[in-house]
Amino acid sequence: MKGLRWRYTRLPSQVEDALSVEKGEDEEKEEEEEEKTAPAPASVSAPAPEDPVEPQLAEASQLSLHLPPRVTGHLWSLAFRTSRDGFSLRSLYRQMEGRSGPVLLVLKDQDGQMFGAFSSSAIRLSKSFYGTGETFLFSFAPQLKVFKWTGSNSFFVKGDLDSLMMGSGSGQFGLWLDEDLYHGGSHPCATFNNEVLARQEQFCIKELEAWILS
Repeated sequence: MKGLRWRYTRLPSQVEDALSVEKGEDEEKEEEEEEKTAPAPASVSAPAPEDPVEPQLAEASQLSLHLPPRVTGHLWSLAFRTSRDGFSLRSLYRQMEGRSGPVLLVLKDQDGQMFGAFSSSAIRLSKSFYGTGETFLFSFAPQLKVFKWTGSNSFFVKGDLDSLMMGSGSGQFGLWLDEDLYHGGSHPCATFNNEVLARQEQFCIKELEAWILS
């Protein structure tokens, strides 16, 4: 028969008890001080809603005086914006799919010049020019100038994969944009007898918007 083995456990003395109590109190005080001095956690809030989209043309309400009577009084909605939808002519065409109504194109170039065009029909790919005599070009230099149809020809709008053209004559376009919606040009043309819309015949686009009837 094996002998019993006793295991002794040393009990803490009263001094050790007192020290452990003081140590526990000190740790609690330190934790309370850290909680007081620690920076408050940043509150997580929902992102602020975006401001209502306003057209670049908001300050140029006088343009409404030149729009066809059939669109007077109607609200416009933003269908395309380069900063939102990308600098791509094909993206613009996609946004216009299924639409037949008029389009207001508003451009701002790298020089801060604003100009554009009103198309009586939606912007689309086409093998030939389309549109009606309601189509016109405009520019702010800085006052509004509107260039209406002269009746000389019917070269209103033509959409290719690599360019968009509005107004033509003698090999020049009143307004043309490349496939990246970044480079563009403007020349006097017979369709609208317009001036150069930008400060220079060649320009770079900072922003382009396409507005349609709501």
